[in-house]
Amino acid sequence: MSNKKKIAESAISRLSLYLRILEDMVEEGEPTVSSQTMASQSGTTAAQVRKDLSLFGSFGRRGLGYSSTDLVSRIRQILGLNRRWKIAVIGMGRIGSALVEHKGFFDRGFDIVALFDTSDFKVGSNVHGLKVHHVNEMRALVQDKNIEIVVLTVPVEAVTDVTDLINDSGVRGILNWTPARLAVSQSIEVKNVNMVMELEALSFKLSQS
Repeated sequence: MSNKKKIAESAISRLSLYLRILEDMVEEGEPTVSSQTMASQSGTTAAQVRKDLSLFGSFGRRGLGYSSTDLVSRIRQILGLNRRWKIAVIGMGRIGSALVEHKGFFDRGFDIVALFDTSDFKVGSNVHGLKVHHVNEMRALVQDKNIEIVVLTVPVEAVTDVTDLINDSGVRGILNWTPARLAVSQSIEVKNVNMVMELEALSFKLSQS
């Protein structure tokens, strides 16, 4: 059994937000930052900021705040952003193509190095400078290019077959844009992106105001 500390996804999301706030402050030449400043810019409380950071060790000194550059470095390390990740996108429909075009991945350390699809019309074509391969080539290319993460944007009816290929490829993580629940091995981490659920949550909040 893994003895890694279980961290709530909400805390990780806030950590990503803190990082963006801190990077802006470093760019503006601010040498230190307080938990109150981070709280006001992230929509939480100073106590929550301190609690989130304490999950990963000791940061800053009471009354003196945090070194902006040091905290950026520590949070980037915690989030695994002190290295580059190689990614494949599976499914070259509208969502997959749009994600490949999005430059934010590269800026944050994620390199899209392979594209896959099942359509004879799309296989062999180029999308933003990358060749689209058939999913049957996945295992060989994952190993050849050291791909650790795949972004899954295939139609629901293709999920089972593609998931079987992913399970057998050596991939470590999946960003799942499909509404399907994935059956993957325990060695693979899955993060689901469900836009409908997010819209429903937004609808709820708007309905209560």
